[in-house]
Amino acid sequence: MLKYLHIENIAVIEQTDIEFKSGFNVLTGETGAGKSIVIDSINAVLGERTSKDLIRAGCAEASVSALFGELNDKTVSKLKEFDIYPDEDGNILVSRRLSLNGKGLIKINGAPFTASVLKDVSSYLINIHGQHDNQRLLNAEHHFEFLDAIAENDKEKNDYYSEFKNLNAIRRSLQELETDEDAKERKIDLLKYQINELKSADIKIGEIESLKKKLEIAENAENTLKALNNANSLLYGDENTDGITTLLKAVSKQLSLLKGSSFEENYNKINNIISDTEDVADFVASCLSNGELQNINADSINERLDLLYKLMIKYGNTEEDMLSFLENAEKELDEITFSDRKIAELSAMLEESKEKLILLADKLSKTRKNAAIRFENQVTDVLKELNMPSVNFKVDIKDGRYTKQGRDIVEFLISANVGETLKPLAKIASGGELSRTMLAIKSALSDKDSIPTMIFDEIDTGISGFAADKVGTQLKRVSDNKQVICVTHLAQIAARSDNHLLIEKSSKDGRTYTAVKSLSFEEKINEIARIMSGTEITENLYNSAKELLDRSL
Repeated sequence: MLKYLHIENIAVIEQTDIEFKSGFNVLTGETGAGKSIVIDSINAVLGERTSKDLIRAGCAEASVSALFGELNDKTVSKLKEFDIYPDEDGNILVSRRLSLNGKGLIKINGAPFTASVLKDVSSYLINIHGQHDNQRLLNAEHHFEFLDAIAENDKEKNDYYSEFKNLNAIRRSLQELETDEDAKERKIDLLKYQINELKSADIKIGEIESLKKKLEIAENAENTLKALNNANSLLYGDENTDGITTLLKAVSKQLSLLKGSSFEENYNKINNIISDTEDVADFVASCLSNGELQNINADSINERLDLLYKLMIKYGNTEEDMLSFLENAEKELDEITFSDRKIAELSAMLEESKEKLILLADKLSKTRKNAAIRFENQVTDVLKELNMPSVNFKVDIKDGRYTKQGRDIVEFLISANVGETLKPLAKIASGGELSRTMLAIKSALSDKDSIPTMIFDEIDTGISGFAADKVGTQLKRVSDNKQVICVTHLAQIAARSDNHLLIEKSSKDGRTYTAVKSLSFEEKINEIARIMSGTEITENLYNSAKELLDRSL
């Protein structure tokens, strides 16, 4: 429930604190005192779009803070999704700062959040009925929403919507396959060309890097061969000169003739040198004998690299990208080539999805039709209590086209008086009838949602007298299970309140100020008397107000 509201620099309100209580809270005050501003402030702290005009004249910033407590499990679970946790007393504090420069700030328990998060969270805290709800009630396109709240058919709606999306996905796939034949042939020719070009290139992963290394060798092949031949001559010698290996072996032979440990040690060293030298000689001979250096061609390597670079411009930045392009092109060609078969498969899937969607729409429609009977009875019972004894309220459900909400066309019909035929609510409801109908619907839904606070603004539009008394009774009844906050101009409604808040306007030094205070029992009598007459409070008015209040307790 909403426990406290702190407002600073909102319109005519410089600063005020409002304490709300459980049960039935009413806000009264003279016209222009600022009752609507309190509702605007609550809307602001719930994350609704605001205007800079809401900021008090002469101020650069405004702020609203709201303390919510006694949170139910569903609300706490929702808060946890955003890592928001109530304090040790079970409360959360929501604050919003408005600024003329547009740099507003939203905080929940001191941490900053976006307006979208706040709106998501606040939808679990407060339900505000106002002019917007009346517009939804007059628009038949929204009537199924009220009915679904009674039906509690989330599973049926989700199952239906899932299949609805599946059907549309199949339909889109079919449309993509059933393209223009000329366009299809052009696409086939292009894909075949691309596939042939890539396959002919016989691309290998890592080839470009390998070719770059070979190119370095090829560009220096002549110098490399000359150096290897010189090394080979020095190692093996020629017809005129002994090579290093021959000379080293001659040294070894001479050392082998000497006796003594020091000669033996050096004999072993020279033999090790001979072994390493022979290994080097074998490597040089191998390089000269395999023919790779003689056959390597820089021109052919450059030609291959040029081809690969050109293909990279068209098909990807790496060998992997080009091979991936080839794979996807082959798949796409296969899909187009075998599109007739795929079209047949998708067509069968589409028919199967249609049949499934019809069955799921039937289930969803059944939940609504069952709920409609209960809804009609509940709303009718409340409307009769609200001084509409001859009312006839019906929920009309017709089959329509399949949309994401189902195939049902839902519309509320009403006959307010004996002898009148049922007609759409928008065509016959007066302001008073509309207010009472909305209250009846809210009453019917009050047990179906877990939102702890309901705010009614303009609920007393077009009603007075006995009907107003009945509306007050119904609001009081709803407040037995929820916190109800109501802005009203009617004494009959105000008299039923558990907590009466008076909004008063005053002027000082050329500025307008608004204050909100909770009334004592005696102050409540005087305020109700003022509401009843709007003139000076006489003894008779006072006694009438007290009688009304006593009768309402």
